[in-house]
Amino acid sequence: MIRMRRTTMNLAPRAFAFALLAFLMVTGAGHLGAQAAAAATAGEALGVDGPAPTLFPGDVVEIAIWREPELSGRFPVDEEGTLVLPLLGPVEVLGVPVPDLRRRLLTAYGRELRNPSISITPLRRIHVLGEVMQPGLFPVDLTVSLAGAVALAGGTTPVGDLEKIRILRDGVVILEGAVPTEDLASIDVRSGDQIIVDRRGWFERHSAFLVSTAIGAAGIMVSILR
Repeated sequence: MIRMRRTTMNLAPRAFAFALLAFLMVTGAGHLGAQAAAAATAGEALGVDGPAPTLFPGDVVEIAIWREPELSGRFPVDEEGTLVLPLLGPVEVLGVPVPDLRRRLLTAYGRELRNPSISITPLRRIHVLGEVMQPGLFPVDLTVSLAGAVALAGGTTPVGDLEKIRILRDGVVILEGAVPTEDLASIDVRSGDQIIVDRRGWFERHSAFLVSTAIGAAGIMVSILR
């Protein structure tokens, strides 16, 4: 009987410790789940999947402040991740989620303006080059994919090949070679990306001519043999 009581007394602290550990794990997982849900909701509010996007050097932020046209406009994020805004001056935005930036600007402008209303639209700046109808630099919103970027450039020329497309990012080729056209809509772009559409191969470009020539030559040979 004495041994049984000792065993029970020794197990009680262990049971309490396990119960406390389980409680902390459940509450911690719930907290992380709430954070993930909040981030996903912020991303959905901007029209993108997943967590809210952050800003990078080269991005452009379109800011509209109601009844304050002189404070509104498009402002680039410089190489140090800073926006220079009217009335506020330099604002560090590198890695800041866009919803958080809006809240910061509301607080900052609220010290100078009465009940400011602010909307923020982040834009990526990309180059679309090669065999497209209108090559150049384009500001695009965060919902634009690789397919959308090519469409903004007017689509491909008659000799352009969407299955031979390259993306250069920071001087490094991150995509090269044949890409199924249906996958272009699932590939994201970032500021500074250079999208290059290559031309179809020589045989592909001249296949119709070669086929017609071969048919014509075959007809001539048949006539001669007859």
